[in-house]
Amino acid sequence: MIFRRTLKNTILKDLIETRKIVLIFGARQTGKTTLCNEILDEIKEKSLRINADQIKYFDILSSRDLNKLKLLFDGYKYALIDEAQRIPDIGINLKIIYDNMPGLKILVTGSSSFEMANNVKEPLTGRTITHKLFPISLSELKSRDTIFEISNNIEEYLTYGLYPEVFQHSNAHSKEKYLRELISSYLYKDILELSSIRNSNKIIDLLKLLAYQIGSEVSINELGQKLALKQETVNSYIDLLEKSFIIFRLSGFSRNLRKEISKRDKIYFWDLGVRNTLIDNLSSLTFRNDIGGMWENFVVAERLKYLAYNEIYTSSYFWRTYTGAELDYIEERNGVLTAFEIKYNKAKQKPPKTWTENYGNNFYCITKDNFWEYLI
Repeated sequence: MIFRRTLKNTILKDLIETRKIVLIFGARQTGKTTLCNEILDEIKEKSLRINADQIKYFDILSSRDLNKLKLLFDGYKYALIDEAQRIPDIGINLKIIYDNMPGLKILVTGSSSFEMANNVKEPLTGRTITHKLFPISLSELKSRDTIFEISNNIEEYLTYGLYPEVFQHSNAHSKEKYLRELISSYLYKDILELSSIRNSNKIIDLLKLLAYQIGSEVSINELGQKLALKQETVNSYIDLLEKSFIIFRLSGFSRNLRKEISKRDKIYFWDLGVRNTLIDNLSSLTFRNDIGGMWENFVVAERLKYLAYNEIYTSSYFWRTYTGAELDYIEERNGVLTAFEIKYNKAKQKPPKTWTENYGNNFYCITKDNFWEYLI
């Protein structure tokens, strides 16, 4: 089942109309390779498609040897280098290619931004356009399904997530089997291969602890105590997981009012299927006690996908005071603050008085009955 990805036309335009190298970051299995192949098929020009997992390309693409690189790309107008984070010194070599082969258009994917950023961005300053590809978004589902159909299937998305391949499986057993394979074979692959982490069990245990805390503020000190790790180590692991597109953080919003809490973050998962599989709970929402946190995670993740794909540049936060007043999600854009309450069944009709007194009354409620207004 092929979805029309929101980024397709944007990337196609960037590739055809500019000389810049187009970089696509995202977790493994989010559809980067499929998207790139669709784009190159549509262009219908001679293209070289390289999978960097294949060892035969390592020597040439890490050689810094212009003659070898010219031989590899000779006769091609477009080139795809897929999973490029696996190639040593890929950034320097891409710079050599870019500077010496002006007729070649280059498309590069990477499933781990922390390594790609180190190896690509500095050598290629001013030479790239970067995009992030997430699991399927609700806006992309809308290209196939009606809002009515999406609403009817919302429990499926909350339970099994939105990785493209999940939609290929027709029953609960095969979906769970795929998600377990995704986690065991792909999810940590780049983190463990491209970083100095020695104990993969600590990463898995950390993810499980974070999975139980979605929708709540996270204490790094408490996580460190439970994992028998230093706070600095926990922070570094969270940073790696974030840069590998497994989790993301929201910080607390504050204008330095004495009563506001802003030192802790909330941590969410980009995909709830991954989160639920980590804690071995893919049961129906009817039997769950974590629906509130799941719905909050789902809405925030979908909202961030929507903003990213539509190139709406916004700072995102949550808000809470020591007296207990809180708002689940805050956006700040061009100096304007917008507050959101996120509740699966029902929400407050008014924001907390402390918020309106200090920041205004630009306030909305997102529930399962109106989510499409804000996420699609």
